Amino acid sequence: MIPGGGQPNMQQLLQQAQKMQQDLAAAQQELAETPVEGSAGGGLVKVTVSGAGELQGLVIDPKAVDPEDTETLADLILAAVRDANNAAQQLQQQKLGPLAQGLGGGGIPGLPF
Repeated sequence: MIPGGGQPNMQQLLQQAQKMQQDLAAAQQELAETPVEGSAGGGLVKVTVSGAGELQGLVIDPKAVDPEDTETLADLILAAVRDANNAAQQLQQQKLGPLAQGLGGGGIPGLPF
């Protein structure tokens, strides 16, 4: 509701929209720079992804390497990547969720919430 029943100030609305856009861009940049880890097999395989979900690192403990059983190693890697991506999605919701609510609560097209 607008005090006094007048028309909304278009300049003020544009400034608010621009600030939200800047806040969103800053949050997306922060996500891209924030490392998130995932692991599997009790830490035998560790994965680092950015908060935006980009794979950045993979560490495999030598105990996880069995030349006779590469399928288990592949499963551990997939599980670690999923774990890291789940953590990245939670971080995205933490950082971008409040911004999406500020844009009307309907979410932002292209984002996973």
